[in-house]
Amino acid sequence: MLVCQGDVVAAALPTTGGVIIAHSKSSKEPRDTLNRERVLRAAVDLADECGIESVTMRELGRRLEVKAASLYNHIAGKDDLLGGMVDLALSEIDVPTDGVFWKETLRRRAISARQVFARHRWAAGLIDSRDRTGPNSLAYVDRVLGVLIGAGFSPSAAANAFLVLDSYLYGFERQRPDVSIEDGLERTEVAREILAAIPDGGYRYAARVAIEYAENPFDQEAAFEFGLGLILDGLERSLG
Repeated sequence: MLVCQGDVVAAALPTTGGVIIAHSKSSKEPRDTLNRERVLRAAVDLADECGIESVTMRELGRRLEVKAASLYNHIAGKDDLLGGMVDLALSEIDVPTDGVFWKETLRRRAISARQVFARHRWAAGLIDSRDRTGPNSLAYVDRVLGVLIGAGFSPSAAANAFLVLDSYLYGFERQRPDVSIEDGLERTEVAREILAAIPDGGYRYAARVAIEYAENPFDQEAAFEFGLGLILDGLERSLG
């Protein structure tokens, strides 16, 4: 378990006596190396470890061992900080350009995005509230639009297709369960809890689904691929 305490992350280890071992996360680089990228990467690390709500100028200053006011030499303000964090996250999404068929390219792009959002759990909820004028964001958008236009979509149809794909992707990510198998709660147990809450003879269709998942765990990846395939197949048909 990680407990965020200022510029220190305390890791509670399952040892005899419940020993707490604290590891400092403060940067050891000299202060004169401070720049925009270093500030943004520190903010991303902080959000990954402690949640997006923990990202403040004061906390970043602690981590980077500088006064919070000095950060404004590199960051215009909180909106600029969040936009820069999104820009870094988008730079991690892979958009293959190796001659793969456009549907497969967009499928790989969506899977890569899910992997990025798994690493940065804050990103999916933040990404569509930020503008995409950062260099990484513009490059990412340009690559995806290039795949769609190269497949035969008009510029406006390509923009619409991009919107549909991302609406599905971000919406699916926001429903990603917070509790995982690693946290000790099997997906079949969740279904059994839902089933136990349904009165006898009530909500028969919901009960049928809960019974199914109580026996066969819900597969998030298969569910995502199912919806993604429907969208990509529909886009292909729209090309005529």
